[in-house]
Amino acid sequence: MAERDDVRWGMAQRFELIEWRAYWLRRVNRSDLEERFGVSTPQASVDLRSYQEAVPNNIAYDATAKAYVPTSTFTPKYLRVSADRYLIQLNAILNGAVSATDTWFGSLPPATVMQTVVRSVEPDTLRSILNAIEGRQELDVVYQSLTNTRARTIVPHSLAFDGHRWHARAWCVEHQDFRDFVLSRILSVSGRRSSDADPTNDMEWNTLVELKIVAHPDLGEAQKSAIERDFGMENGLLVIRTRAALAFYFIKRLNLDLDDDQITPERKQISLSNFAEVVEMVNAAKSKTHARVNSG
Repeated sequence: MAERDDVRWGMAQRFELIEWRAYWLRRVNRSDLEERFGVSTPQASVDLRSYQEAVPNNIAYDATAKAYVPTSTFTPKYLRVSADRYLIQLNAILNGAVSATDTWFGSLPPATVMQTVVRSVEPDTLRSILNAIEGRQELDVVYQSLTNTRARTIVPHSLAFDGHRWHARAWCVEHQDFRDFVLSRILSVSGRRSSDADPTNDMEWNTLVELKIVAHPDLGEAQKSAIERDFGMENGLLVIRTRAALAFYFIKRLNLDLDDDQITPERKQISLSNFAEVVEMVNAAKSKTHARVNSG
């Protein structure tokens, strides 16, 4: 995709919509621009002509379809083509997280998704956490764990998503350690004081580890080939780089911590070839955190 510096931002957005509709739907017309951007019919016509001048021979008017269609040499200049992005947005629309009008979608393709179990986070709670992160401030929260509900004092420095839940990564004043606090379990937030807790001491957060994923070794060759393609492995290997603080969330989400007598190879499908190494690196990061905190 070429740089967009040759046109102003608003026009680049309209050009991106033109290319999105041309690429995914194989047609675009004035009404697409009118409905999405609220422009007049004459302005939509101007936008389409301007696009053709900016990227000649990318789209052409088809009198039969009564729309502009991509040519055989169509190459997006303003659109970053991504199947993942398309499917993530489609999933978000079908789950009700965003409106189709907030995306480049017009009509949706026939599709359905497994509904996501939403972990409810209060907007005021999230706002307080974000403000505390920005100002490096400590907060008094009432936190509901699986065992009790009580007051805690935390200094959040980052947000993290484990695949199911959003967490605040924070310094816990009570335990003198960096921990994860599930946002949906924060019942209330009060107080806001400056803090000298240093997030650079959180070595679990600041240490990256590599998870080396392979097809389960007990699968047949055809099965391994299918799994390697599913996961986009290269030479039979997929390397996931993640923060040490998130490594075990990833491992548990994909059942990589379960022994083979607990789950069949066909269901597990993949294996973590460097499990022991990851455990060692996470534990080393924890030790470094404690050393840095205690030395301060």
